[in-house]
Amino acid sequence: QVQVVESGGGLVQAGGSLRLSCVASGSIASINGMGWYRQTPGKQRELVTTIISGGNTNYADSVNGRFTIPRDNAKNTVYLQMNSLKPEDTAVYCCNVQETKYGFGSSAVFSWWGQGTQVTVSS
Repeated sequence: QVQVVESGGGLVQAGGSLRLSCVASGSIASINGMGWYRQTPGKQRELVTTIISGGNTNYADSVNGRFTIPRDNAKNTVYLQMNSLKPEDTAVYCCNVQETKYGFGSSAVFSWWGQGTQVTVSS
């Protein structure tokens, strides 16, 4: 079992910055990638950004150039650095961990989610 815990959400004015943290802990085999998603009421969850084990990153067009996803592999931690925040960035931000567990001649990929942290951007 892998536990995923986010922190760092809060209220910020438009144009401001916020930094979220996501820590994965527990019985971790091999993390393939970690990422941030966000969800607002009545809308589907959308991808914000991901980073894979090799370091390649992917950003949604809406946040590209404003958000980054630094990571600390030794601590199984990723961050979401959010700059130039806009009211439309208001959402619950959830962290996802993609993990591969290996057995005898087989492997399986698991997807773990945190509870999320609320980010509210006021205009």
